[in-house]
Amino acid sequence: MKFTEVTIHTTTEGSELVADVLWRYTGYGVAISDVKDVIALQQNKAMYWDYIDENLTCARSDVLVKAFIAKEQTNNTLPLIRADLNELAVNSAGLTALGSLECTRREVEGDDWIEIWKKHFRPIHIGEKIVVCPEWIKYEKKHYEQVVKLDSNMAFGTGEHETTAMCLKLLQQYLTPHSVCIDVGCGSGILGISAIKLGAEYAYLTDIDFVAVESAKHNAEINGVGSQVTVAHSNLLDNAQIKGDIMLANITAEILCSLAPSIPKNLKEGGALILSGIIESRLEKVISTFTEQNLKLEKQLNEGEWFALSFRL
Repeated sequence: MKFTEVTIHTTTEGSELVADVLWRYTGYGVAISDVKDVIALQQNKAMYWDYIDENLTCARSDVLVKAFIAKEQTNNTLPLIRADLNELAVNSAGLTALGSLECTRREVEGDDWIEIWKKHFRPIHIGEKIVVCPEWIKYEKKHYEQVVKLDSNMAFGTGEHETTAMCLKLLQQYLTPHSVCIDVGCGSGILGISAIKLGAEYAYLTDIDFVAVESAKHNAEINGVGSQVTVAHSNLLDNAQIKGDIMLANITAEILCSLAPSIPKNLKEGGALILSGIIESRLEKVISTFTEQNLKLEKQLNEGEWFALSFRL
C-alpha cells in the first residue's frame, strides 16, 4: 500500500494545533519533529548521549508536522486539510504564531507503516499510579498501578506530550474518591478516563472535534468505564450544568482564558482547576485571568517549554 506523507511547516507553539487538524484526516499516525525536543533531551542529565549531530541543535523556528494518508484518498483530503489550516490561521491571528503553514507532500511505500508507527508507542508511566498503554500492547501491571488503554489511531492525547503528562501528575495529587471530574477539550479522553481509574465517580468530557468525541467514547469503552463517562460534542462548557470537584483543560492559553468566566459556574466550592498547554510568554496572562475569577493559584509545573497550573476555587 502506498501513502502520501503530508508535511506542514509551523512553529513549536502551533505544532499541537496543526497536529490536531491532521488527526482529523488520518488513521495512520501524526508525527511532530521539533528541534527543541532534541535540545531538551540533550540537556536532560538523566540521559546519556554518545553523540549528537551539532546541526540538530542549530536554532530554528521551523517545526514539521507530518501525517500519512492513503494515496487514493490524497486528492480529496488535501483540499480539506488546507481549508482547515486556513481557518486555523484566521482564528489564531494575533494570538498564536503558526509560521508559514506551508504544505509539502511526497509518496512513500507504506505496506508496514501502521506496524512501524505502532511500535513507536510503549507503556508510559506518569506519576505514581498511571500507566498509559496502547491498546495493542499487553502490559502486566503492578498492584498499585492503574492502566489506561488508548487506541491512539483516532485523536490526539497519548500521554507522551509534556502538557498531558503534567495534567495527569496534578490529577493524581488532587483527585479524591467519588469525585466528579470535568475535562474540557478532551481529545482522546485520557484525562477523564484516568480520573475514573483513580477513583472518580463520574467524568464529563467535552470537545469541539467530532473525531475526538468518538475517540474518547471508544477509549472509555475499551477501558470498561463507558457507563461512568459522558462525552459531549460542544464548545468548551457551553450550556453544561454539570459541577465538578476537579476540572481539567489542556488547551492553548488563548482558549483557556476564554474559558475562565465559566469556571465558577461549573466548579464546586473548594474544587480544583488544572490547566495545561501554556507557554512561558502566556503564563502571566493565564494566571492573572484566572485569579480575577477568585481562583487561588496553588501549584505550577514546568516541563520543557510548557507549563501547567492548578488553582482552587
